Amino acid sequence: MRPPGAPDGVHRQRPSWHKSTYSSGDGDSCVEVATCTDTVHIRDSKLAASPELKVDPSTWTAFLGGVTA
Repeated sequence: MRPPGAPDGVHRQRPSWHKSTYSSGDGDSCVEVATCTDTVHIRDSKLAASPELKVDPSTWTAFLGGVTA
């Protein structure tokens, strides 16, 4: 079965969202991240229906390297 809006013959993977284990229990100041084959999706955890930032995996890896340095 193909997701709504996907062209015939194209099967899109649905993102599985994750929050950091460092996030507080109330989750009001967090981002969620979902990885797919060729894209990393980032969104505001308290606005699940909000637009997503989408980057390629190498960009995400570089970002993580910068924030953990």
